[in-house]
Amino acid sequence: MSEPTKERVLKGFALALIFVCFSFFDQLSRAAAEKAERPSRAETTQPIAFSHKLHSDQKIECATCHENPDPGENMTIPNAELCMGCHGAIAAQKPAVKQLAQFAHEKNAIPWVRIYSLPAFVFWSHRTHLAAGQPCTACHGNVADMDVIRATNVTTMDACVDCHDKKNANTGCATCHESRTS
Repeated sequence: MSEPTKERVLKGFALALIFVCFSFFDQLSRAAAEKAERPSRAETTQPIAFSHKLHSDQKIECATCHENPDPGENMTIPNAELCMGCHGAIAAQKPAVKQLAQFAHEKNAIPWVRIYSLPAFVFWSHRTHLAAGQPCTACHGNVADMDVIRATNVTTMDACVDCHDKKNANTGCATCHESRTS
């Protein structure tokens, strides 16, 4: 390869690298701006008082209320109809259950406040982690002892990489940062 050709290739590579870096940092700054606009998850008040502890004391498993439909990235957040499957008869006179019944009767979604979210440039799958034998508590903490759910640091890159290191799982960038089309 001639010297001018090598120089053009290197300049092209450098420009491409600069473009990739600017794109990555643009995505990071957008994610930081989105995070700054969200209320603190540690102090979030939900529309209906809900105790994970009370439900786990009844031996109700996470997957009973939080399903993992295809393609498996997200767990569901329970809707009023699902809750009323039990609460049509159980604790029906409690104020929170009456509120649930109203949402179900009006066919309105419960406006639950999402506790966990990831930036759009991060791919994450509950199904992959469940298939690897990871319990819900590995990321979400001991929710079974929480009357009010509190966010953990699970959605930070440091927490993910630390866990992957401990489990000898892949920590390559593309594991979480490649686009998924399926």
